Order: sequence, then C-alpha cells, then structure tokens
Amino acid sequence: MAEHVGIFGGRIPAEVETLSKDLKDLDKELFRKILKGKISQRWWKLVRAGSLSEEKLSRIVSGLFKLLREALRFPGSSVKQEGFKEDLRELRISEEFIADIASVVFGNRRSALDAAVTQRGPRLPSLMEFRWRVDVAISTSSLARALQPSVLMQLKLSDGNVHRFEVPVSKFQELRYNVALILKEMNDLEKRSILKIQG
Repeated sequence: MAEHVGIFGGRIPAEVETLSKDLKDLDKELFRKILKGKISQRWWKLVRAGSLSEEKLSRIVSGLFKLLREALRFPGSSVKQEGFKEDLRELRISEEFIADIASVVFGNRRSALDAAVTQRGPRLPSLMEFRWRVDVAISTSSLARALQPSVLMQLKLSDGNVHRFEVPVSKFQELRYNVALILKEMNDLEKRSILKIQG
C-alpha cells in the first residue's frame, strides 16, 4: 500500500484501505447505485442472494463515504482531477470505478453537494471584516508599556460579533513569522505533490 495519498495527507482510513479488495468483482451497476445512495429493496434482495454479503456492502458504503467526505472537504478548485485519480490508483481501485468516483467529486452535482454540506451541521462564523492600526500608549500606569507600540485589531464575524484585541509588536512579528513559515511549508508540500504526479 502506498504511504502517501494526497487527499488523506498521509494517513489513510482503514475503511478506505480495504475498499479496493471489497470492490473486486463487484457488479458495476450495483456500485453505481451504492455511489448514488440508491439501494432499493430489489438490490438488497440481490445482495442477500448473491456473493455480496451485507457486511461487505457495509464496508463498501463506509469506505466510499470516508473517501468522498475527504475529497469533498477541499474546494473543487484546489483538488486536481488527475491528481485525485492518481490517489485512487495508489489505493489500487479499479479504473472502471475511478471514473465514477471522480464524476461525483468533479461532475455537475458537485455544486449541489457543496451547498448541502454548507447547509448541514454546525458551522463556525466566518470573518467579514478585519481592521487594524498601530497604537502607542503615551500615558499609562505601567512605565514598561509607556511609549511601546502595539497593534490594535478588530474582527467582525458573520454572526454579528465584534472582537477587539491588542497585540504587542513583538507578538505580532512572531505571528507574522509563523504564518509565513506555514505558507512556505504548504507551498513546499504542493510542489512535492506536483512533482510526484508529473514523474
């Protein structure tokens, strides 16, 4: 099994790892029904009568759910279709199933899926407005703070809450440095995955 799969960031869920084995010899029409979440009573009867056990079907549904949940948590523009397909190949998923899975992640229904995800479940408020200024305290009870610059920040969130806070310049510089470091590491990781796909 490959050590790194892009959408999972290196740690592949067990349900996804066993997916290729469970999909082996699966009827393509049944696979499409599972993928669309349309398993009728007739299909359940076929499952019980055939070689596919309910346990195996449960593993397939669970694996597909985890796989799609991971893929859909990224904005459509940030995941490249060919890179995603390569990740599925590394999981040893058959080419005939890869096309169907990719059509869910990159197809016409993606916008409807994204809308359903944003409407469901608890969500944190988003940042609507950010204001800042540098302030110097001329008169203060503490001599250590007198004439020391600080950065005053105000955040306005989508839920209407406004948060104001003051950060010493030294802490602001530390924050700026750490953000720059994280952005550089993300850029390095992205370059490595691009090289891996091209290679």
